[in-house]
Amino acid sequence: MPLWAQILADLRARLSTGEFAARFPSDRELVHQYQVSRQTVREAVRHLQQEGLVERARGQGTSVLERPIEQSMGALYSLYRSAEEQGFVQESVVRFLEERTDALASAMLGCGAHEPLVYLERLRLLDGNPAVLDCSWLPSRLARGLLDVDFHRTALYRELETRCGIRPDSGWERVTPVLPTPEQRELLGLRSRTAAFGIERLACEGSTPVEWRHGVVRADRFQFVSRWSRGHLDASFEAPVPGAPASARPAAPSARPQPVPGR
Repeated sequence: MPLWAQILADLRARLSTGEFAARFPSDRELVHQYQVSRQTVREAVRHLQQEGLVERARGQGTSVLERPIEQSMGALYSLYRSAEEQGFVQESVVRFLEERTDALASAMLGCGAHEPLVYLERLRLLDGNPAVLDCSWLPSRLARGLLDVDFHRTALYRELETRCGIRPDSGWERVTPVLPTPEQRELLGLRSRTAAFGIERLACEGSTPVEWRHGVVRADRFQFVSRWSRGHLDASFEAPVPGAPASARPAAPSARPQPVPGR
C-alpha cells in the first residue's frame, strides 16, 4: 500500500473518533507527525477532500466537514426518522405554519385555485446545524389539525397520521442540482462554493395527493444511495433472456474501453 494511502487510512480513523473536531492539522504538522514529505501528506488530504470529509481553502487551511446523512432512494421516507436512526439530533425552526392559498401548490395537489392550504416551512437542523429548508403544502380540508402542532421535535408524517388519520403510502420525489437564492444560502449557512440539491415531492394516500413539498438541501450534509439485489431489477435493465442463445444476449463489457471514432 502506498505511503499516502496508509496515512489516508489513519486520518480517516482519527476523523471517525472526532479527534479533529476543533481543528484539522496543517500540512506542516502532518509532515512532522508522520515523518513524510509534504507531497505525500497533500496526496492523502486530497483524497479526504474527494471523499467529502474535509475542505481545503487557499489561505484558510483545511477544515473538517460535518458527517453527511445517508438517505436511501426509491422509498417514501421521513427525514426526522432517517436522521435519528443514524445518530443525529434532528430539530426544526418553524418559520411559517399557517393557512394560505397558492396557485402552483393547488395545481400540484389537484385542489381548486382558491382552496385554503396548510403551509409549513421549516429550517431543519442536524446536531444544531442547518441542513434543509423544507416547504410543505397540504389541503386544509385534510390537514387543518396540523396548525396546532409544535414541529420543533417531531415529524410531519407522524403528526399527519396521529391528528388527521392520513398516512402517505405512495408518490414521487425528484432531486436536482440547484443554485440557492441569497436568502436560502444565508438560512442554510452555505458558503459560496457549497453545492445544494433541490428536492420536490408529491406524497399521496392511495390516489389522493396529501402533500406537495419543495426544499433546498445542503449537498455537503446529504448523500443519496440506491441499493439493488437479485430479483429487484428495473424493467429497463437488459438482463439475459432465459433460454435465449448467447448471440441474442447483451454482450459483456470489454475489459478495456474501446476507442471512440473521431475522438
